[in-house]
Amino acid sequence: MEGTVQHIDENKFQDEVVKSAQPVLVDFYADWCGPCKAIAPVIEQLSKEYEGRVKFVKIDTDANQDLALKFGIMSIPTVMFFSKGKVEDTVIGAVPAAVFKSKLDSLVKKA
Repeated sequence: MEGTVQHIDENKFQDEVVKSAQPVLVDFYADWCGPCKAIAPVIEQLSKEYEGRVKFVKIDTDANQDLALKFGIMSIPTVMFFSKGKVEDTVIGAVPAAVFKSKLDSLVKKA
């Protein structure tokens, strides 16, 4: 089982992210990306900690280039934090779990 992180594509983006009643963490990644692999276990762990409060999704930028272009993804991993369909914050690169937690806590407070 993948845990609580959903892998979605651009066809599900509107329903899963934009229309979500919960805040959403969106991890734009690629399978070949070393830093993406490095943060994957962190994202997975956080998805369990924030279960029921924040939705976690991953989007493969290679398979969803139009979506990556729409959001101006220039380097990966790029993690975007959505609330009520809008981007509230962005983190680029592999960062410590504490950075993600800080952003998630802020997102949950706003929701």
